[in-house]
Amino acid sequence: MFSSVAPLVRLNPFHAPHLQLQQDSLALRKRPADEATEPSSTRRTLAAASAEAEEYSCAYGSGRFFILCGFGGIISCGTTHTALVPLDLVKCRIQVDPQKYKSIFSGFSVTLKEDGVRGLAKGWAPTFIGYSMQGLCKFGFYEVFKIFYGNMLGEENAYLWRTSLYLAASASAEFFADIALAPMEAAKVRIQTQPGYANTLRQAVPKMFAEEGVWAFYKGVAPLWMRQIPYTMMKFACFERTVEALYKYVVPKPRSECSKAEQLVVTFIAGYIAGVFCAIVSHPADSVVSVLNKEKGSSALEVLKKLGIKGVWKGLFARIIMIGTLTALQWFIYDSVKVYFRLPRPPPPEMPESLKKKRGLTE
Repeated sequence: MFSSVAPLVRLNPFHAPHLQLQQDSLALRKRPADEATEPSSTRRTLAAASAEAEEYSCAYGSGRFFILCGFGGIISCGTTHTALVPLDLVKCRIQVDPQKYKSIFSGFSVTLKEDGVRGLAKGWAPTFIGYSMQGLCKFGFYEVFKIFYGNMLGEENAYLWRTSLYLAASASAEFFADIALAPMEAAKVRIQTQPGYANTLRQAVPKMFAEEGVWAFYKGVAPLWMRQIPYTMMKFACFERTVEALYKYVVPKPRSECSKAEQLVVTFIAGYIAGVFCAIVSHPADSVVSVLNKEKGSSALEVLKKLGIKGVWKGLFARIIMIGTLTALQWFIYDSVKVYFRLPRPPPPEMPESLKKKRGLTE
């Protein structure tokens, strides 16, 4: 897919403008002097943009770009989800046994009393492995699909329908990400919510396979899609539009004039706002996933009927805290990885010149 996408990147509306300017500048230098009609100020601007573009370690949309984005997803998702395992453990227990674990505080208290401090780390191994693989697919494929769909729509439509573009690209990426996540998510929930079932991943996997075969690891993939696809669609679309709004209405200067540290602060704020909406949208399906992986032989529809409207919202407050923090940190780490590896980071999209002319906004 990379080979088919990369040649089209320069036509993509989200293509880094500095890289496009670099190409224009190179083309200008190849032209004979008598054909160079641009004013000297334009040539100086192109030359400056070209110098800045040379600082990037790879081209936007290249194979290296996608690979490093996937690596950023591994770091951002794997580390953040693992760090929040104690909160995730309590949240899952509230969902599957609300009589015993009545709130976040009582959940922590009961867990510490029964399992000690080490009990709060139950499920860390499947969490780290599963969400690292999910992050690889989620962020890596998002960049791929965003470019791919953007080229299908064309420059003007990709700008006008950019929210739909973000939604479609993130949904496509998450479809594959959940297939990668499902086996470890199933093992994690068994370890965290079934006392005495297994204490480690090495104990859980053989036991699950012996009892239910391969199906044990993938029976929760449909509820995962129900939970994660709306979550990821909200995560990416809300983040992209929030960043755009922050630079337009809140930040007192253009992004090009902000330092990288200031840009990362905007990233964190936009990520947290997106995370709150993500938690609300995906929580009912998250409750179904937790109960489904605990109870043998149940279907998603049966669990949904059993929980009822009130039951699917148990543990929402804990999930808002967890997902809000998680999403903000993920975007911050992901963007930091891009900065560290000097990857192109296109600014928020602007209306194409051709569309401005159509609407009479330019002469």
